[in-house]
Amino acid sequence: MQLLAYNLALYLYSYAIRIYALFNDKARKWVAGRKDWQQHIANTLKTSEKRIWIHCSSLGEFEQAKPLLEALKQQYPAYKTIVTFFSPSGYEACKAKDIVDYIFYLPMDSKRNARQFVELTQPSIVLFVKYEFWYHYLRQLKRCNIPVFLVSGAFRDGQVFFKWYGGLFRNMLKCFTFFFLQDEISKQLIAIIGFDKNVIVSGDTRFDRVATIARNASAIPAIERFKGDNKILIAGSTWPGDEDVLKECLPLLPANWKLIIAPHEIDEAHIKHIRQLFNNEPVLFSDLDAETTGQERQILIINNIGMLSRLFAYGDIAFIGGGFQKGGIHNVLEPAVFGLPVIFGPVYEKFVEAKELATLGYVFPVGNAAECSAILEKLITDAPFRNEKSVALKTFMQQHTGATGKIMDCIKTGCWLD
Repeated sequence: MQLLAYNLALYLYSYAIRIYALFNDKARKWVAGRKDWQQHIANTLKTSEKRIWIHCSSLGEFEQAKPLLEALKQQYPAYKTIVTFFSPSGYEACKAKDIVDYIFYLPMDSKRNARQFVELTQPSIVLFVKYEFWYHYLRQLKRCNIPVFLVSGAFRDGQVFFKWYGGLFRNMLKCFTFFFLQDEISKQLIAIIGFDKNVIVSGDTRFDRVATIARNASAIPAIERFKGDNKILIAGSTWPGDEDVLKECLPLLPANWKLIIAPHEIDEAHIKHIRQLFNNEPVLFSDLDAETTGQERQILIINNIGMLSRLFAYGDIAFIGGGFQKGGIHNVLEPAVFGLPVIFGPVYEKFVEAKELATLGYVFPVGNAAECSAILEKLITDAPFRNEKSVALKTFMQQHTGATGKIMDCIKTGCWLD
């Protein structure tokens, strides 16, 4: 019965997104990317290759996978890497990366699709990143005796695995060869349901990723000119709810402080909405050059993708978006690695690192614009307080790197790759 409900839910999702694709560009890409996928994969892959398959839901999970991809390429150069995505945002951001040999959309989970995909790709090992659990793919990989690893996994008490009706999902966990988890709580939780022998708390590979970004961050001359001698509040991956809060907080910014907004969606309608929200004050990054520096403006909108992680190097305080909507906050580690105290909305409970940092008092969850204004004013006016948090964040980040090495050591010890 559970499997029937699972298959029905996926069928309805597939049907609904095809209707939605008539009106939405992102959904249209989701559908188009899976058209004739069997033929596309068969024509793309070369014969007589050894392959490693890494599946990511979207762009955030791909960022988690990058340190592993780099390590695998270095240590096992004979293997080609396949990265699959469920979301168009991840696929579009990844498709030009030379770190990956092959990039595909993951076909919708079904018994037939899983069998055909595994037969076509023939991976030696498979790594699913963080939250991805697809029943038919996992079952097919187990039937084929292909090792499967969960990377940077995180479990919470309220998840379906721990409910009386979660038998189908507990069966999915039986298909994993090894679990590399983010924290001890996750390890304790899955031990309760019988998974305690093939588990290691390796940490989160995102710490390794953001540390590499910080070391290798290249300059952005246009941002240097915009900043001048000012301090900057950087609002990254924002949604409309976040932008409404920022609008309320804007009067708190002194004359020597500026605001940079890097929205999560950069379509024309959203950019227009932000400019109107802030009374058409913001200048667009695409309009900046050596002559148009934007120094006379207080607000800059980043209307491109891929710059945010480097942008935090120029900041003094960060606001991370997503916390005022159901999906939750985006990556707090990107600003934290540069020592920026981080503010975000109330939806963050499923993010291990955010919960730990909030408990330590290094980052600041807020429930509304008034709470955001209070902590923002404190961080702006109390420089010793801000500097104390900055030092603590940098130390914390340094102490939590190394997950990639632990995973690679385990793969080597297990002799899963030759």
